[in-house]
Amino acid sequence: MSGVMEPPHKFLPSEWKCANQVRLGAAEAERARSERLTAQCKRLMEESEKSASRLQQDANKKLEHRIKDIKFWKLELDQKVQEMVQEIDVLITYKNRVERALESLSEPLKATLECLKERQGRVAVDLVSDEAEKELLKEKEVIEGVVALLQRTLEQMIEQIRLNRSAKYYLEKDLQDKYRAEHIDDFCSVLTSTSVRVDEQIGSAQFTAGGPRVTVTPQEWETFTDMNIAKAERERSNSVSLRALVDSLLEQTAADVLQQWRATDAALDRRVHESRSAKGRMEDQLNKLLAEIASQEQNLADLGVAIAGKEAPLNVARARLQARSQRPGIELCCDPVHTRLLSEVQQLTEHIARLKEGLAQAEMELKALTRNQLLLEEEIQVKSHSLYIDEVICSQLRQPITIHRF
Repeated sequence: MSGVMEPPHKFLPSEWKCANQVRLGAAEAERARSERLTAQCKRLMEESEKSASRLQQDANKKLEHRIKDIKFWKLELDQKVQEMVQEIDVLITYKNRVERALESLSEPLKATLECLKERQGRVAVDLVSDEAEKELLKEKEVIEGVVALLQRTLEQMIEQIRLNRSAKYYLEKDLQDKYRAEHIDDFCSVLTSTSVRVDEQIGSAQFTAGGPRVTVTPQEWETFTDMNIAKAERERSNSVSLRALVDSLLEQTAADVLQQWRATDAALDRRVHESRSAKGRMEDQLNKLLAEIASQEQNLADLGVAIAGKEAPLNVARARLQARSQRPGIELCCDPVHTRLLSEVQQLTEHIARLKEGLAQAEMELKALTRNQLLLEEEIQVKSHSLYIDEVICSQLRQPITIHRF
């Protein structure tokens, strides 16, 4: 009937053996392939281990060399930074010297200008362009020239300090980068395959197949630092040269100002001596003139007495002639007495005329002497005024001044 199940198919013994052989062959082949794959994987693992170790060792050596290079440049940079710091400090000291030198010249210049202004107060013929005035004008020119020169030098020093600080900034920035790079490379040098949580140290940095983005070659890296050092050395050399120039400049300008200051003092002293000598001669002449005026006044008095003394004899002679002109008749003759009286009147008249002429001349001379007295007294006052300006005012203005060497 249809509901009865058919019995399963039975294989022949030969089929059974064949199936067993196939299964055994397939298993053997798969095992052989697995053994070969295992051996190949072992060789690959050994090779990769050796390669990884070799690569890591090579990287460690390169890191070691790199760290040595960084340390070398760090030392070079640090040395240059220290040298530049010292040079900036020294140059600032020199700048302060120049500023003090400029400041110290304000008082001498002020004194020179005041002396020129005061000497313009001289009057009459003493308002002369003498040697002292020429030296004062030259002194003003020298001081103003030195001030202008020092001012330009100060501007150069300020600019050089700026350049030095700029070079120092780039050195310090480069040095700071070197410190950071050294810290990073030191960290990298201690990393190993057994380091804990290396993956976390990598962070989120993403690398391309060719490695991280590199924009600077080792040669460019070395050249960059070398250029910073060369620039700093160049600026330091310029700074040293500038300091040498400042030393020479301060010495020379101080010597020039001091030399001119002494020349002006000597010219003022000579002028004072000349004025005092001229004033002394005028005072001597005034004394002689006063004595002569007194003598002339006495001469005038004597002339007046002499004239008055001749008037009486003349009047007597005239009276005699007048009296004798009254003689009568033949008695009115030109006898020797009459002749003598006429001669006496004539001679006395001539004497009186000459005395009066001498009196007039003496009066004119007295007036001339008096005019010269007034002129001498006025000139002595002028000399006294000039002496007061040169000897007192200018001396008081110049005496407290000291020309310093900075």
